[in-house]
Amino acid sequence: MRTPYDIIIRPVLTEKAVKDNEKNNTLTFEVAMDANKIEIRKAVEEIFGVKVEEVRTMIIKPKPKRFGFRFSGFKKAWKKAIVKVKSEKPINIAELV
Repeated sequence: MRTPYDIIIRPVLTEKAVKDNEKNNTLTFEVAMDANKIEIRKAVEEIFGVKVEEVRTMIIKPKPKRFGFRFSGFKKAWKKAIVKVKSEKPINIAELV
């Protein structure tokens, strides 16, 4: 049995994610590649104690990575989840990290 902390790897703290949090009450996370929407919903509800309204997921494709002037490989692929929560005020995820 996986714990919620095995499913949710880390929050994504980009400018767009923070602005989306303030505007639409959404949280953005990097999640395990094999996690489904139901597992993500339960993990967020258990960790943050909020009611989840909607979960959207996407797989971010690997980008090329270079060292020096030669091509050396790819960054890893990862799965992103955008979770919309029912809350009166936005959750400040930066304080929780």
